[in-house]
Amino acid sequence: MTASANKQTKHIFVTGGVVSSLGKGLTSASIGMLLEHRGLHVRLQKFDPYINVDPGTMDPYQHGEVYVLDDGTETDLDLGHYERFTNAPLTRDCNYTTGRIYGSVITKERKGVYQGQTVQVIPHVTDEIKSAVRKLAGDDVDVVITEIGGTVGDIEGLPFLEAIRQFALDVGKNNCLYIHLTLVPYLKAAQEAKTKPTQHSVEQLRRIGIQPDVLICRTEHKLMPEMRDKIAMFCNVEPRAVIEERDKEFSIYEVPLSLVENRLDELIVEKLGLRAQQLDMNGWNAMVQRIINPAHETTIAVVGKYIKHRDAYKSIYESLDHAGIALSTRVVVRRIEAEEVEREGAEKVLGGVDGVLVPGGFNYRGLGGKIEAIRYAREKQIPFFGICLGLQCAAIEFARNVVGLEDANSTEMNPHCAHPVVCLLDAQFSITDLGGTMRLGSWPCHLAEGSRVRAAYGSESVRERHRHRYEFNNQYRQQFAAHGMMFSGTSPDGKLVEMIELPEHPWFVAVQCHPEFRSKPTQAHPLFRGFVEASLKRREAKKKAEAARSRAAIPVSN
Repeated sequence: MTASANKQTKHIFVTGGVVSSLGKGLTSASIGMLLEHRGLHVRLQKFDPYINVDPGTMDPYQHGEVYVLDDGTETDLDLGHYERFTNAPLTRDCNYTTGRIYGSVITKERKGVYQGQTVQVIPHVTDEIKSAVRKLAGDDVDVVITEIGGTVGDIEGLPFLEAIRQFALDVGKNNCLYIHLTLVPYLKAAQEAKTKPTQHSVEQLRRIGIQPDVLICRTEHKLMPEMRDKIAMFCNVEPRAVIEERDKEFSIYEVPLSLVENRLDELIVEKLGLRAQQLDMNGWNAMVQRIINPAHETTIAVVGKYIKHRDAYKSIYESLDHAGIALSTRVVVRRIEAEEVEREGAEKVLGGVDGVLVPGGFNYRGLGGKIEAIRYAREKQIPFFGICLGLQCAAIEFARNVVGLEDANSTEMNPHCAHPVVCLLDAQFSITDLGGTMRLGSWPCHLAEGSRVRAAYGSESVRERHRHRYEFNNQYRQQFAAHGMMFSGTSPDGKLVEMIELPEHPWFVAVQCHPEFRSKPTQAHPLFRGFVEASLKRREAKKKAEAARSRAAIPVSN
């Protein structure tokens, strides 16, 4: 089914209340996925109320990972959920912050666009926000889903809420749907769930002038009918529009199925007057069943700098799960602080793992632990996968311990090292701003014939997303190659090293790009799949060897 010409695009606005981190991004992505499965064309966007222009300069401990789009935009991690769940195209217009909105307003004021008016939050800032929403609408779009970051009641979110209130007046209430995600906490002492926080959250929205059409209630326990009716009455919504969203036992990919059980997709289609196909979730159901009932298991160590923040490597963890889904394998991730490897040693910390992954990062903290982990994986023939800084660490380790360049390093870590195997390109030396100045977005890569990466992709050229500033130093290519390193991926002109591998190793692959940004639960990224498959083979080989030793140890009776 395709969108009809000259029709009115419908809009869904997703807000959150009571507490943050309820999962608005997952909910928005799940709604988008359900509507796509009903044959509708969907676009998604997120408004983040913080003043930063984008999350590119924000600490991962505070904000989690920075998700990068094809066009080079550094965005909030929730856009990763949008891409993993849906096929909706994402661009710079899909993530706005307060900083970006105000920056645009100030630029217009300086250019005289407002013709001497006093520039105010209403109407100028709210008009800018509404303009951002309209950018995604069009004849080929059935529904735009806009997520408002933060929590209702946050002062910085008020302009966005005011803008979406006005938006319904501009396009007609029948073309807008407000969905509010809230929390129904369970008090163990009282042994009951409490609806009052939800009532207060909706009351705050209604004071602003927004009446939610649908409430999605996060809860640990089942919502009893009387509780649903109570929420509906006090919050002025239909009982069927109070949607239960219980915590998931196995995977975030169960969320859409839970929403279908509560008939949310039917409610949205009805309330917005959408012409849609019948829902077919058979494929998604089968995928979730592979998560719940895997045939195999393997353990992967992720050795990084930001391990303590679960969302700092969100796309890495999801991509490992996607590979596991494709191989019917439960991937058990062992999160290891790189500094722990420095303190305890690789043998102690990494003993028993089937694979080692070193993700991206910046600066020197934990660098020694990452390098030691890579050496351990290389020497013990353990499958290794390096991403971004992981490639740079692999190059440093190889230079020091194989090529014999003891002082090899990156100029990011030591500007005066004798052997800068990783360094800045000339174009980067004049840059002083941190935000948006790295090599960003989708870049082409040529894959070497006979390489493991070319076999994994099944193609001689690919495009992958990047987010880095330092590159492999081409002056050392010949020395590396002479000691067995294969430069398996380069820029089309051959000037940039994009991927390296050791052909004699079971799986030793490192890439300068971020392949985790192109993986989906229904289509695992080929490099993650190859890495997990190699780790699984190691696990199975160990099991067979242990079984053989056990049989050999059993005495044979006469």
